[in-house]
Amino acid sequence: MVEDTRATYVMIGGFLGAGKTTAVARMGAVLTERGLKVGLITNDQSSGLVDTSILRSRGFAVEEIAGGCFCCRFGSLAEAAERLEANERPDVFLAEPVGSCTDLVATVSYPLRRIYGDRFRVAPLSVLVDPQRARRVLGLAAGRRFSEKVTYVFEKQLEEADLIAINKVDTLGAEELAELEAALAARFPRAEILSISAEHGEGTEAWFDRILAEEAEPQPTMELDYRVYAEGEALLGWLNLTARMATSGEPVDANQLLLDLAAQIQRAAGEQDAEIAHLKATLDAGDASGRLAALSVTSGDGEVDLREALVDGVRAGELIVNLRAEGDPVALKAMVLAALEAAAAARPGCTLEVEHEEHFRPAPPEPTHRDEIRGSA
Repeated sequence: MVEDTRATYVMIGGFLGAGKTTAVARMGAVLTERGLKVGLITNDQSSGLVDTSILRSRGFAVEEIAGGCFCCRFGSLAEAAERLEANERPDVFLAEPVGSCTDLVATVSYPLRRIYGDRFRVAPLSVLVDPQRARRVLGLAAGRRFSEKVTYVFEKQLEEADLIAINKVDTLGAEELAELEAALAARFPRAEILSISAEHGEGTEAWFDRILAEEAEPQPTMELDYRVYAEGEALLGWLNLTARMATSGEPVDANQLLLDLAAQIQRAAGEQDAEIAHLKATLDAGDASGRLAALSVTSGDGEVDLREALVDGVRAGELIVNLRAEGDPVALKAMVLAALEAAAAARPGCTLEVEHEEHFRPAPPEPTHRDEIRGSA
């Protein structure tokens, strides 16, 4: 038997705030410990990603594709893989698509297999879900929800999944988890349902083994109304901001600064009825160590999660803020700038100088390829 020397391409999808970056980092670390070389590819509608900053701080080789989702930047995806191959020769590529993107099987997995099947073995598509968001979408819990068209995108992501991984299971009781597993299995019967905690490692090894065990099997292409999909994406406001923090006074507690920013942005979003899909922020240590404080918020009324902390105060560093919410991008910009101003004013001698800022609604998706399979494969 001829040995299969192809690299494995793994795509981990899921809606904004599902925990994809944490899962990718966990999988990258586990596979590295197993002696495999890993290359990571992040993706967003614009540049300046918290995800890329976090993953690079952990020592991974990372390529960032900005300016559109994988499906619309398929050529850039192939070029990113080629750069990683030239520099790192990965055994496994871990790709994290934009959290508002769907139709990944037809527009990414199938074209990769068709065009580059001699180089890549395409793994089954995993889609992560935030359990609190999923419980609200499926009518199992009360709380703030997205509008119908945004929910359409969320549900289509799950519909095309080979594996649905309920993430953050440590935030659920046993009965809540069982109820969610049953609801997802009933609603999306094609997918295999798993339960994991990407942050703490629960269930992840079995999930990784399942992903790497086989190639994705061709399935009939999911039906998707691209008009509704585009309208759903366009309801989401996007903001990416990079600022330079410096102080002439006492060293700044980076952790508390991020917490203060998040609290003010959550308050402002609630006042304007702009439901937060995901707020992420990092502030680095201002040196070559790669250390940083990192924060995540996945809803307007959710808890703030300080994912990484800095022990010592910092005198200078780079602040990155990524905000995704169902709301007006101009209003999102105003919220973030007001939060920055308040954070600096509360710290004598501290300045937060904006170096880069973008706010927009995603453009309608225009896939480079869309391979359709009808009927039985």
